[in-house]
Amino acid sequence: MGTRIFLRMGLIYALFLLGLPASGFSQTTQNYGDKIKKLQNPITEQYIRTKLRKSTPRLILTPEIERVLKFKLMTDPVVKNYYAAMKINAGEILESPVLTRNVIGRRLLSTSRSMLHRMTVLSMVYRTDRDPAILKRINEELTAVCNFSDWHPSHFLDVAEMSLAVALAVDWVGRWLPKATNELAKKSLIEKGINPSFEKGNYGWVNGTNNWNQVCNGGMIAAALAVAEKDPELAARTISRSLDGMPDALKQYAPGGVYPEGATYWGYGTSFSVVTSSLLESAFGTDFGIAAYPSFIESADFRLLTVAPSGQYFNFADCGDSEGTDGDITLAWFAQKTGNSLYLQKEKFLIPPESMGTLSRLAGAGLIWLSQFKPEAETSLPAVWKGEGSNPLIIFRGGKDDPHKYYFGGKGGRGNLSHGNLDAGSFVFELDGVRWVIDPGVQDYNSLEQAGFDLWGQCQDCERWTLLTKGNHGHSTLTVDDSRFKVDATAPIIDFTENPVPEATVDLTPVFGGRLKSAHRKFIKDTDHSITIEDRLVLQDTTKSLTWALMTTAEVIPLPDGAILKQDDKELILKIYSPAGVRISTIMMDPPPLKLDRRISGLKRIEIRVPAYHLDKGEGYIKVRLTAPE
Repeated sequence: MGTRIFLRMGLIYALFLLGLPASGFSQTTQNYGDKIKKLQNPITEQYIRTKLRKSTPRLILTPEIERVLKFKLMTDPVVKNYYAAMKINAGEILESPVLTRNVIGRRLLSTSRSMLHRMTVLSMVYRTDRDPAILKRINEELTAVCNFSDWHPSHFLDVAEMSLAVALAVDWVGRWLPKATNELAKKSLIEKGINPSFEKGNYGWVNGTNNWNQVCNGGMIAAALAVAEKDPELAARTISRSLDGMPDALKQYAPGGVYPEGATYWGYGTSFSVVTSSLLESAFGTDFGIAAYPSFIESADFRLLTVAPSGQYFNFADCGDSEGTDGDITLAWFAQKTGNSLYLQKEKFLIPPESMGTLSRLAGAGLIWLSQFKPEAETSLPAVWKGEGSNPLIIFRGGKDDPHKYYFGGKGGRGNLSHGNLDAGSFVFELDGVRWVIDPGVQDYNSLEQAGFDLWGQCQDCERWTLLTKGNHGHSTLTVDDSRFKVDATAPIIDFTENPVPEATVDLTPVFGGRLKSAHRKFIKDTDHSITIEDRLVLQDTTKSLTWALMTTAEVIPLPDGAILKQDDKELILKIYSPAGVRISTIMMDPPPLKLDRRISGLKRIEIRVPAYHLDKGEGYIKVRLTAPE
């Protein structure tokens, strides 16, 4: 069964569950999202009392699931190996100090995340091995965090992750903990977790459209399920609110599965949505439509497609340079949910346990998902792919045995998305194992915030866009009159062809804010070892200059009609086909323009500057080809 058929069937099934017609799923993201208003939400106090599983464990784990898990621990090499790595992690936790309330900048998040890692690892290891030293340490950690003055509600992600950690520990090992610890934990889940979520100023995430919605709603649902017997009315109110709010984030995946905040934040936001789905499924026997939400399952393909042969991401938006372990564990949920072996990163779970390092903070949940996987089919990723949505993408890849290890990722979109950058029209390009064209990626938030930098403002004149990693001047795109992109303008993909030659066109006209009459950037995979970028332009009478830019860490050797790029004993030829008579210039970006900018070793900006008078009658094109030497 091909990828498209597999995903189409999943989408039709999702629409069926949501009571929507199975036609018309080629509409725009906005119209499509507007049609999808709600998850199923029957939650009331009475529903909690009658439908909630009475016994524990009931959060992700149940006695039935655990029986399969224990069998797989004896018979499945992947599960056995991953559990061995968990035991190594558990030993390292025992040798570390108990957590303290350590606020870094405006966040307690590192402490909350450490707690989540410790509880999922230790609790799962204790359930399997019954080591009293492990239980003692769980008790110490729970007592410590529950005696914190608060869980830092001013940055509610901190509360959400801490709440999930405490809820899972109480559910998975509460029967063996002292009664006083259980009571303290449940009291803290209410007083430090749920109650602050109803206080003014703390709940903007409930109907948010980004990862905060997914993480915070998930954490509150976990807390509510853990205290449901203690306060069923509060639990019902909390869960019902989240089921109403979650679609505002879930609909961002439509229509093609692209996560607008990039691959790193896919790992964060999506991991909490799959945790929430698992929590509800195990507690009530249904996740109320989360897993079946349109384009949600398809997003696993997006995640896999954004990883190049080098292991580096197509790192648009605030995305890290390369993949971490959270994504692999999240994909394990997709594997067990669909039976699709494509999503099981088997080879990564079979490396020597001592080489796995610190596992995902959702490792305990991941072990459960791995144990529940039953292979039913395996699809393949397309070599040519377009992902629609608010941050649309184009990806061209080589085949499975491609000797050139070809990878190209280009994009449209707009700047003022959550974690967005002014990167419409930008691209990354890999060939022969070398990342020739880079995206500057993301940099540490805390250091910028502590310096007083306004990182989060998204107005046209906001400080965010002055950073190398955020503004259009730090990306491989086109700039007009050296000006900043219009931050609220969207560049859509207006044309896409797979055969005979893969091509895609992005309409960049809106982002220039009237400085050009039109600007269409076409990406053409003309051979298996080249990419051509063609910008067709119609100028305004007031247009002064155009700057074509490419960001690279390669050595650049200028030529009369382009350049030779050298890196890792490989070469790439950059040739200018149009306009005639222009040459490249190379701007060193190491050190970068601003003291606060991310420093990338050897970074350069290749520029082709084209005065407006170079284009006959204000019309023409800039055409550049990147190719391996013949």
